[in-house]
Amino acid sequence: MLRGDWPAAGSSRLSNMAAPSGGVNCEEFAEFQLMAAHASRDRVIKTCIAQTSAVVNNLREEREKNLDDLTLLKQLRKEQTKLKWMQSELNVEEVVNDRSWKVFNERCRIHFKPPKTE
Repeated sequence: MLRGDWPAAGSSRLSNMAAPSGGVNCEEFAEFQLMAAHASRDRVIKTCIAQTSAVVNNLREEREKNLDDLTLLKQLRKEQTKLKWMQSELNVEEVVNDRSWKVFNERCRIHFKPPKTE
């Protein structure tokens, strides 16, 4: 599907992606779609991890003060499980990012070579 130039937005199955201009070329796709989407998802996941980590830390502190509170223990375990899921989602996102760039490079390497971000 990726080529040097794509049809205008709305005329392909990529129409749900916000294009910076009427037609999308490989450079625009890399800059405005792929990089931005990956950065956005990464930022959101990391924000969720930070917020959940703070909740877990607070619950740990409360748990140390009240070792007999089973409700608190259940809540702490629930938040710890949520934190682990979010951390694994960050790993999944890294795999998705790598695979997306691999496909992009296979399809667009003739037309555009994106700059290294790392």
